[in-house]
Amino acid sequence: MIPISSRMGETPRSITPKIPNHVAVIMDGNGRWAQSRGLLRVEGHKAGVKRVRPLVEDCVRRGIRYLTIFCFSTENWKRPELEVAALMKLFSYYLDAEVQNLIDNGVRLRAIGDRAKLPVAVQKALASAEQKTASGEKLDLILALSYGGRQELVQAAKKIAVDVKAGKINPQDVTAETISSSLYAPEVPDVDLLIRTSDEHRISNFLLWQVAYAEIVITSVLWPDFSLDEFEKCLAEFSGRSRRFGLTGEQIEGAQVQ
Repeated sequence: MIPISSRMGETPRSITPKIPNHVAVIMDGNGRWAQSRGLLRVEGHKAGVKRVRPLVEDCVRRGIRYLTIFCFSTENWKRPELEVAALMKLFSYYLDAEVQNLIDNGVRLRAIGDRAKLPVAVQKALASAEQKTASGEKLDLILALSYGGRQELVQAAKKIAVDVKAGKINPQDVTAETISSSLYAPEVPDVDLLIRTSDEHRISNFLLWQVAYAEIVITSVLWPDFSLDEFEKCLAEFSGRSRRFGLTGEQIEGAQVQ
């Protein structure tokens, strides 16, 4: 993990920048942003929500096909009840307020995670937004809500175990593709670029399977201050990386020549 403040990875102008197909974002630093200004933590979350729309619209403009944002983890349920309640209200508000803008921009909204734990109001708002935006074809906006990477792998293992017990799958035939097809959103490709804000160098149980070969970019900017200029820097860093997927640089170059 290399902070963009220490390595910009600038792409030469003569080379067309590489655009990731799937960007994932760990939106970190809302609470610290608020506390540094003498505000309640919830004010940081409110400020953070405002950063989502411009990011979504910019992804559409750039031709990025998938954007997954980490909204609320399985571990976040352990936070103070008042903060959790405020976050749930904020999710409902966002889903209702942004649905028309998502439709106008050709965005399909989806969610991954344990929905059963979400308040009924959030579940209903989520289902409504998903239904209304189902025809969006420019960008899939995937909200990780009540989500945990380990939890996702556990439910995938249970699903496969049921199929094995029913005789639908032989244990010897279980492959990486079998696991991928048992995840929350099996048709969504692996993450190309994972961005984490607030200078934290952890994956935090986010998309553990899907980020196996993701390029990870860390920015010191707190999420409520994350601008499109900062996003541009993250994309430039990604574009300057050499993605080898376990191969050597010579093998990659040879494949490109062919």
